[in-house]
Amino acid sequence: MNREEFIRLTQEKPFLLDGAMGSNLILAGMPRGVCSEQWILEHPQVVEKLQRAYMEAGSQAVYAPTFMANRISLDNLGLADQVERFNREIPKISRRAVGDRILVAGDMTTCGKMLEPGGPISHDELFAAYAEQVRLLTEAGVDFIIGETLLYEEEALVLLDAAASVTDTAVCCSFTVEGDGTLPFGGNVVDAVASAETMGAAAAGINCSMGPDQALAVVRNMSERLSIPVIAKLNAGMPDISDTGEVVYSMDEEKFAYYMEKLLDAGASVVGGCCGTTPAYIAALKKVIDRRTAGRKTVDEKADDKRTSDKKNADKEM
Repeated sequence: MNREEFIRLTQEKPFLLDGAMGSNLILAGMPRGVCSEQWILEHPQVVEKLQRAYMEAGSQAVYAPTFMANRISLDNLGLADQVERFNREIPKISRRAVGDRILVAGDMTTCGKMLEPGGPISHDELFAAYAEQVRLLTEAGVDFIIGETLLYEEEALVLLDAAASVTDTAVCCSFTVEGDGTLPFGGNVVDAVASAETMGAAAAGINCSMGPDQALAVVRNMSERLSIPVIAKLNAGMPDISDTGEVVYSMDEEKFAYYMEKLLDAGASVVGGCCGTTPAYIAALKKVIDRRTAGRKTVDEKADDKRTSDKKNADKEM
């Protein structure tokens, strides 16, 4: 799927992504601190069950959980030799779960380090790591690429540039931000998504970070700046630690959907859930989208109406 094809998906109604992966893997028994990609290949049934549930809840795309499977991040874990295996095998799990009924995205993220001169990573090193992962994911058959939870503008631009060097597959970018739109490594997300659009992103926006109740101003500002779809894939509110040591999020699915609708009003058109969300959250959000779009005609239906009207007018003139 190329950039133009992806953008067309959002023109008739909001495009619904999936919900959280990591927080649900932990609930399913994944220990904290392990390489999630390695654990996933050892427990593929967990991901298949979760992503099938997202599809049944209404997701139009799931993220193949190749989140940290770039060479730089895996090298920190002593697993750089697993780059090809993770990026080729994990998308197969997602495809088994959903078949061709919905889309599968190849998931990528930050390497967690600044580029030179502010950090230890060279442009060429980051470019090569991203290009390698994009190539492997597209060869594995993903429908589009998502670079998510990005920390600063420059790494998104390197990701987009690297992707363009190996494929014409659509690439989306989303950043993690503070409530005022500030990026963790400096700069502002509104400027960052605008630069991403200039570099060819198919959609851009924010994920993780906060609950949808805190993201209204940021989403509105991005929407006013962008001509491509705006991504909002937020947490189930703010996390807290229960008496048993579990992470608990402040929003149930109905409250989450309520505030996500406000983000739709503000201009978000590619939406989903991040940490703390489950298929029930996606189902609640789908109800909101269905209610908002009930009775709205599609682009094809409008074109048919126009052709019918033009024919009637022509018949009257004869």
